[in-house]
Amino acid sequence: MPDFSYTAIDPKGREKTGRLVASSNEAARAKLAERNFYVVKVDTAQISNAKPETGLFGRRKLGAKELTLFTRQLSSLVRVTPLEEALRTIGTQNEKAYVRERIASVHGGVVEGQRLAEAMRREPSSFPPLYRAMISAGESSGTLPDITARLAGLLERQAEMRGKLISALAYPIVLALVSIVVVALLMIAVVPKIVEQFDDVNQQLPPITRAVIWISDFLSSWWWLILAVMFVAALASWQALKNPDIKYRYDGFVLRLPFFGRLVRDLHAARLSRTLSTMVASRLPIMEGLRLTTETINNSVLRKASQDMVEAIRGGGSLSRSLKDTGVFPPMLIYLTASGEASGNLDEMLAHAADYLEREFDNFSSTTLSLLEPLIIVALGGVVALVILAILLPILQLQNLAGL
Repeated sequence: MPDFSYTAIDPKGREKTGRLVASSNEAARAKLAERNFYVVKVDTAQISNAKPETGLFGRRKLGAKELTLFTRQLSSLVRVTPLEEALRTIGTQNEKAYVRERIASVHGGVVEGQRLAEAMRREPSSFPPLYRAMISAGESSGTLPDITARLAGLLERQAEMRGKLISALAYPIVLALVSIVVVALLMIAVVPKIVEQFDDVNQQLPPITRAVIWISDFLSSWWWLILAVMFVAALASWQALKNPDIKYRYDGFVLRLPFFGRLVRDLHAARLSRTLSTMVASRLPIMEGLRLTTETINNSVLRKASQDMVEAIRGGGSLSRSLKDTGVFPPMLIYLTASGEASGNLDEMLAHAADYLEREFDNFSSTTLSLLEPLIIVALGGVVALVILAILLPILQLQNLAGL
């Protein structure tokens, strides 16, 4: 069916413009009349020849930052203006074309008479199932402004935790990569030029010098083979991780790592408790929230634990018991959840648990990084010291022979 653009006056005397789908011009006018709109003009919508803005891999979606900003703006505007007007205002004020397109699509659905959650199904990649479920609950209960405010707070906390994780891992990773590059350049470009001075020496070089020369020669001659092997190994690993059994064992190994494993567990637990707290406060079923949250978990061990929790709760178990049975969640989260279930303040206790886990993450990451950074620097300094020692020992040996 064709699209029609319209201009009409709503029952409150405000001018409305938008688009709707109808079989004919008369059908479009009839749809507007059903909504008590006074029709000013209905025309066939003009098809734009402009191509929608796309990303590297196709049609761009709302990123985490855009979705958070949209939710915060929506929570503020729906308190003082109708939903259709709030969506139009948010869409027209955004500077990014693809964001305007995504919001305009949702706005079009609302104008056609769809509920907001249903209109968001037009853009499933921008508005995930859990997000739409909470919006639907807010519309059903008449608390959409409160729900969107809670959603905005949830998204802002998740963005904050993602930023902290990136900050915690970025510096040591960059420092380690720089150290590897410095050592490689030292061994490939610097050491060969220096050891040329020892070619005419009729004296056996020290073992450490011979070892450094051998490593330098190997890297200089076969660096391309090393890079090729690394690329093939990375490709093979990526293909192997598509196997569910291998992926499950690998994810279990990640969780057992001394530093990164605890980061993953704590971040997952904090996100889960924060999400469940928001859903309980919004009067949404916990089991539905767990089911929707499970779809967004990348670690297969944690995903299976969440699936087991859903089955346990479906069988009549409590949330705290199902958390304990998985064996992957911190004891404090289990204790606070049990206290919340007993006192009837589950949403508050889950929020306290999320605050506690996020503080623990901050403390743990800052403490670990304060130890990790010096270790990387000491390791780099040790390698450089060995290279310098390997070069100085033959020179000292020659000076001793000359002195004799």
